[in-house]
Amino acid sequence: MDAERSDPHEPSSGVARIAACQLGRLLQDGSMTSAEVTSTLIERIAAVDASGPSLRSVIRLNDRAVDEAAQLDAERRAGRARSPLHGVPVLVKDNIDTVRLGATAGSLAFDGLPLSADAPLVTRLHEAGLLILGKANLSEWANFRGRPSASGWSAVGHQTRNPFALNRTPGGSSAGSGAGVAAGLAPVAIGSETDGSILCPAAACGVVGLKPTVGLLSRTGIIPVASSQDTAGPMARSVADVAQLLDVLAAGPLDPDDPAMAGRPDRLDSFVAALSGDLRGLRIGVVRDDGYFGYHPATDAVVEATLGAFAAAGAELVDPVTGIGAASQVDEMTVLCHEFRVGLETYLDRRLAAVGTPRPAGVPGGLADVIAFNEAHTAERLDLFPQDILLRSAASSGLDDPVYLDARAANHRRTREEGIDAVCDRLHLDALVAPTMSPAWTIDHITGDSHYGSAWSQAAVAGYPSMSLPVGEVQGLPVGLAIWGRAWTESTLIRIAGAVEDQIGYRPEPRYRESVSLLA
Repeated sequence: MDAERSDPHEPSSGVARIAACQLGRLLQDGSMTSAEVTSTLIERIAAVDASGPSLRSVIRLNDRAVDEAAQLDAERRAGRARSPLHGVPVLVKDNIDTVRLGATAGSLAFDGLPLSADAPLVTRLHEAGLLILGKANLSEWANFRGRPSASGWSAVGHQTRNPFALNRTPGGSSAGSGAGVAAGLAPVAIGSETDGSILCPAAACGVVGLKPTVGLLSRTGIIPVASSQDTAGPMARSVADVAQLLDVLAAGPLDPDDPAMAGRPDRLDSFVAALSGDLRGLRIGVVRDDGYFGYHPATDAVVEATLGAFAAAGAELVDPVTGIGAASQVDEMTVLCHEFRVGLETYLDRRLAAVGTPRPAGVPGGLADVIAFNEAHTAERLDLFPQDILLRSAASSGLDDPVYLDARAANHRRTREEGIDAVCDRLHLDALVAPTMSPAWTIDHITGDSHYGSAWSQAAVAGYPSMSLPVGEVQGLPVGLAIWGRAWTESTLIRIAGAVEDQIGYRPEPRYRESVSLLA
């Protein structure tokens, strides 16, 4: 194993490790100012992200960040703090519309394309007084362009690297959100997930990530993949920070442009209030179906050693649990390709209002234009990262196609009624757990990603909540525990994750090694 490195920018290392909730309190009592913190983090991004280890987790910095932070400080001094996270910096994944900073999904086709409005999610961050520090890199098109692909690469941002070992994947597609938080470039970040795009980088980078139930948060203004599965979600270094950020994001009004939000419960309790540390009365199942354990023995050993924490916190552990099923039992790609083409057209219609008519040359008006753009621009690297998924999506026939409708209905039946709901009903379970995935694999731009197993797909296809909690490591690489359950059970998942975090006391720290080498 290569020698460990000290923090790559010692002057900012103290600020870098302050949790968001703690930072909110320090800002409130005047111990620090948002302008000071923001200036320090900008220096850190220059030293750690743009140079030094060159993580490439931030695609674009907010060039007005220090001035905006000073304005937030003035509001606080005037007694107008908007939330407990007032003045706290946040990174936002670059597939989320932010007028001043754009949204590219990592594609050069969108680089510099103007926006007419912030996504409602971004508006909610502003309303709560968070400081948008910059946009986070991602796997291009949220890893929905083609195969093979390497998580964390985009033509706009290039390859994001893992701060625990620079030759290892940061996971994807919310690569910059995970790596940026892990490296202390911002205390919190917004990611998004269709299938694994929050949980994967959370596990790879040793942070906490939560994918909410589809419909808890607005998706308007987020470059889409699939309307039945897409959702934004919080990423942070602690469960408390994730809960606090989710409180902020979920506090906004229903978005009439997002039909999924119509199913949201009328009343949402505080997610921070769920952090009791007490799991008495909960039954938690350990999923032992094929593919959830057994693909990486060292990962299994870390998670097995964690299971005692559930009983220590008062929960009843049910082990083994079977009957959840595997991702191979659903036809996910048919659903995603149909929804992607239609969703992208709808998104572009809205976004192109900013550039007026007629549409300027080079500005994509639909998926066919994006495909043609990629073919014409060598920087999109079709030699290494094909666009076969885009081509399949372009050939799909729409959301009234019986093939699509049958696949979507079957997917939901197998993951919901016959999967998560059935198992939780039969065994009276409040949540399910398994390893999130194996430790971060080596970045490979020739053969692509090489992970062996994961626990996020059933909840993703169902549209149900899931989260990843760091619980240990293998040769210095973080290992995550996946926790998932029925729709609208985010508070239960947060309660479980917070109690386990308290019991095991694991707080991973990046080592910035060049690589994890073979043993001598």
